[in-house]
Amino acid sequence: MKIVVVGCGKIGKSIIASLVEEKHELIAIDLNPDVVTQVANEYDVMCICGNGTEYDKLLDAGTDKADLFIAVTNLDELNMLSCFAAKRMGAKHTVARIRNTQNNTNRSLEFLKGQLELDMSINPEMLTAKALCDILKLPSALKVETFSSRRLELLELSLKADSNLDGMSIIDLRKNIRTRFLICTVSRGGKIYIPNGNFILHKGDKIGVIVPEENTDKILSVFGAGQKTIRNAIILGGGMTSLYLADLLVKNKIDVKIVEKDKKKCEELCAALPDKVSVICGDGMSQELLAEEGISDTDAFVSLTGMDEQNILISFYALARNVSKVIAKVNREELSSLAEKLGLDCLVSPKDISADIIVRYARGLRNSIGSKVETLYSLLNGEAEALEFKVMPDFSFVNAPLKTLHFRENILLAGIIRGRDAIIPNGDDVIRPNDKVIVIAAGQRLYDLGDIIEE
Repeated sequence: MKIVVVGCGKIGKSIIASLVEEKHELIAIDLNPDVVTQVANEYDVMCICGNGTEYDKLLDAGTDKADLFIAVTNLDELNMLSCFAAKRMGAKHTVARIRNTQNNTNRSLEFLKGQLELDMSINPEMLTAKALCDILKLPSALKVETFSSRRLELLELSLKADSNLDGMSIIDLRKNIRTRFLICTVSRGGKIYIPNGNFILHKGDKIGVIVPEENTDKILSVFGAGQKTIRNAIILGGGMTSLYLADLLVKNKIDVKIVEKDKKKCEELCAALPDKVSVICGDGMSQELLAEEGISDTDAFVSLTGMDEQNILISFYALARNVSKVIAKVNREELSSLAEKLGLDCLVSPKDISADIIVRYARGLRNSIGSKVETLYSLLNGEAEALEFKVMPDFSFVNAPLKTLHFRENILLAGIIRGRDAIIPNGDDVIRPNDKVIVIAAGQRLYDLGDIIEE
């Protein structure tokens, strides 16, 4: 597809990188000439220096023939105007980044999308806050992804050094556990495995587990990751993500403190958040300040400043003070890898979360037959994907027992959601029209459910 991206900041670059990997034809627009040069050199895409609302620049980018137009600058108004102009010029589909809290109510978004003929909006800060809230509700997990109204969950867990599962095969584990679950991915020594029953688990493995939502607590207990309820949390940094996260945590009955050194931001947070949230005006990198605010007694610490290095350093300090759940926002991949090697294994990346949403949408626009991509998540630092497909009535393999189908290598059919039922499938199960099917793919990309089967 031909795709135009306006705005080449952290979010825009991540989207461009992901779409280039998907083999789309990309044209990027940004006001900063240095950024334009960097993007052109790094991703080998056509770049235009200019304002994404200027008719001539949009015309030069071929917006009138674009299959998808994406505006992700830091300004909501520019994004919305760019998308409106693009749609009027002939772009088939438009996506705008809209961050303002007042514009992100359901009522406001529906109005804006209708008036601007906008096909989709994304809010990276809100998406990140929701991901963080899911982790804090299940603090024993490194990552939590959900499918179809939360019927099935995908948990990323780390097998601890003292785990009694070290050296156990998956088939033996399943014999001992009656709870329905499926180990779908294992990361070990830089390699990704989609394991079979004979696969032997080892300490240090990072494991992806699909489980029905009602069985989550049991599975966490099996893996030695019993739940500790988060009662209070300290958030470092007073940006939009912190605002959204604090609001979500209060709704989940978690006490919240936000530490922010900018006085104006503190005043804005106080005005926007419930009185239950404590806003501390001070330097969150000060160990003395954090000690005064009770970091040693807090259950969770989330570092969300605008600097990856700060988030990593202060998170290690929180770990040293025995905070049970520590999460850092880190966008740079090289820093994420370094932090994980040093022991900080719970990280979130707003740019990656946003890129997943856009990639899923772009795949959904392809002329697929028999299925539609509903959800897409990157797993294990992008080495694998979890996709949720909706099965259409014309899917070629409906009602065929799974044991009669020949699945491609490094593909796993991990779950079926049928109405209110969440199914961990076996060979006798079948795929029916209107099912939601969850597929894990390692080292490859899927665009259609039929791609998983060798004919």
